[in-house]
Order: sequence, then structure tokens, then C-alpha cells
Amino acid sequence: MSGEARMSYEIRHVGGTAVVSFRGDVDLEHSPTAREVLLSSVRSGRDLAVDLSAVEYIDSSGIASLVEAFQEARKRGARFSLVAVSPAALRVFELARLDHVFTLHDSLEEALADG
Repeated sequence: MSGEARMSYEIRHVGGTAVVSFRGDVDLEHSPTAREVLLSSVRSGRDLAVDLSAVEYIDSSGIASLVEAFQEARKRGARFSLVAVSPAALRVFELARLDHVFTLHDSLEEALADG
């Protein structure tokens, strides 16, 4: 097995919400892809829920991608929430005090019901 860190993502639509699920490491190498996926989803005119339950690591570049998508969603009047944030990612959000900026939900069902 390779020691290489990888990131994958899945996009699905539930009603008027785009659900983007990331898996692996959202780091400097992978954040440009994450940014593109997030901004494209926001620009589709849908609300956005970002599932971070399978994120093992996120660095400042990954956080910056989320912040940019969050700002774009607000500008467009769309809802933006983070769902099932993994303990590793949550620690980064708490250290940066971004847990007070983003709307965090324990589950996708909770995020979808919050509309």
C-alpha cells in the first residue's frame, strides 16, 4: 500500500441541496480540486451541504476552500453547512474558531431539515 495521501469526493443532489462528500486528506495538493468542486456546486444555484465525516486531515488550504465557498453561497443567498465533521477536522475548525462561523450539523438529515 502506498503512503500517498489521497482525496476523493462524491456529489449528489437531495432536493434543492447539493451534497458534497469528501474522503481522505483535503490538503495543499488536493484543495484546488476541493475548491473547484465546492464553487461549482454553489454556482449551480443549490444550497450546499459538505459532508466531512470521512476527512482524515484538513489543512489551511482546505479550510480556505471551504471559507471561499461559504462566502460565495452567502453572496448568492444559498445555505451552506458542514455535516458530520470528523474529529480530526473539527479540531482544526475549533482551533481556528471557525466552528462559530460555519453551520455544523451532526447528520445530513439534520442539515436538510434545517431549511
